[in-house]
Amino acid sequence: TGSLQPFLRPTAIDEVAPVAVGGLDDSLRLELAVPEGFPLVLADPGLLERVLANLFSNALRYSPAARPPELQAQLIDDMVRIEVVDHGPGVPDEQKERIFEPFTRVGDRHPGVGLGLAVAKGFAEAMGGRIAAVDTPGGGLTVTVTLPVASVDKSALGAGSLHPLEL
Repeated sequence: TGSLQPFLRPTAIDEVAPVAVGGLDDSLRLELAVPEGFPLVLADPGLLERVLANLFSNALRYSPAARPPELQAQLIDDMVRIEVVDHGPGVPDEQKERIFEPFTRVGDRHPGVGLGLAVAKGFAEAMGGRIAAVDTPGGGLTVTVTLPVASVDKSALGAGSLHPLEL
């Protein structure tokens, strides 16, 4: 609704992702692939943790036991693309944007009210990011979260992008 005020700061994906996995059933099935020395993203660590937890939960729900979901991270110019990849049944093209709407569920095989992806989208956008769903090559769904790389030069981020640290 636009009322969320994230606390954006340089954040390490490889520190937030394991915390996001922590409380999930079957979390040992997830594969995290973040390259050594990967750049920090400009994000609210708590919100990013929730985004990833919701995406991981969804990916675990739909992935077959023999093909666990995975997180991959790529640097593209001054943006980081985080991909949560599953090898499940996928989502029809006409549903890919709708899955991020509140109370939307594709199929009735699993319990839930259909808020996880809507929350993930809202939090990603509140942090200045984008979220999208695409087909996984070979079958399944890949949800991408794109966030800006954390810049050492705070002036390059624009006014109001960072909040001062409160001690």
